[in-house]
Amino acid sequence: MKILLDMNIPLKYAPLLTKRGVVVLRWADIGVPDAADTEIMEYAKDNDCVVLTCDLDFSAILSATCDCKPSVIQIRASVVHAERVVDLITAALFRYSVELSKGAILSVDINKARLRLLPL
Repeated sequence: MKILLDMNIPLKYAPLLTKRGVVVLRWADIGVPDAADTEIMEYAKDNDCVVLTCDLDFSAILSATCDCKPSVIQIRASVVHAERVVDLITAALFRYSVELSKGAILSVDINKARLRLLPL
C-alpha cells in the first residue's frame, strides 16, 4: 500500500513513515502545490494510493461522488510531536489495511481511530 501525503502534511512525516515500513509519496514531489483536491484524488485513485491529509474536503468529495477509491486517512490529532502522530497513523494503517485496500475513510486522533467504509 502506498500513502500519498497531501500538501498540508509536514515534510518530516515522510521519512518517519518510511522508517516504519510505509511506502510514501509526497504530492509536493508529484504535482503542483496549488492543485485541486480532485486532482490529488484522481492521481491517488489511478495509482492505487491512500491519501493522508488534515483536510476534511477529501471526505466531502468522496461523499458527493459516492466513489469507493481512493481511501483517505484524516489526521485529527493535535499532537506537537511528529513521532507520536506517525506512531498513531502507522498503528491505524496496519490495523485497517484490508479496509483501506477496499475503500475507506480513516480518521485518526490522539484517543482513537474511526473507520468508515466507502462508498458513503
